[in-house]
Order: sequence, then structure tokens, then C-alpha cells
Amino acid sequence: MSQDNLVYSTDGGRIAPKKAQPSRPQTDGIIRIRRETKGRKGKGVTTLSGMDMDAAQIKTLCSELKKMCGTGGAVKDGVIEIQGDNRDKIKQALEKRGYTVKLAGG
Repeated sequence: MSQDNLVYSTDGGRIAPKKAQPSRPQTDGIIRIRRETKGRKGKGVTTLSGMDMDAAQIKTLCSELKKMCGTGGAVKDGVIEIQGDNRDKIKQALEKRGYTVKLAGG
């Protein structure tokens, strides 16, 4: 039985409507690549942000980039983190796939 069709409730007041799932953030479609070490005990990671994709596509792209670089990585809050300084490899691979890429300072 579905929980959406509430017939009777002993709770007082109005029933709050369900909030819509947040849509993916609006970006300009330019993937920004930067190297970050802050908060990582000096270990550098390459981060990719600004992707105009849904979560499943970002996760798939992260997986492919990790295999290409031979390192680990993760997706956190829509930002791909690849271990090590792999900016040049990643830039070439993304440009080959037709994405607009920009190396950002960091």
C-alpha cells in the first residue's frame, strides 16, 4: 500500500506536501579541471567540476577516467576527484570526447 494516499491521521495540522527532487545544478557546460591539496594532508587530487550531466553519467565518466589514469577517485557533490596530478591526461581525454575543457588555477 502506498504511503502517498493518506486517508486518516492522528497528527494535528496540515500534511506537508513532498518536496520535489532538486534538479541538477545549472552550469555553462565547461568542465573545469584543477589540482587541489587543501584538507588532504598534502596529497594532491585532480578535481573536475561544471559537468552538465546527471549523477549516473558523472559516475560513469569518473569510472572511465580512473581506469585511464590507473588511480582511485570518487564523486562528491557532483565533483569528480581523481587521485594524483592527472590534469593533462584528463584534459586530452575529455577534449577527444568533444567536451569543452578549461584548466583552472588551484
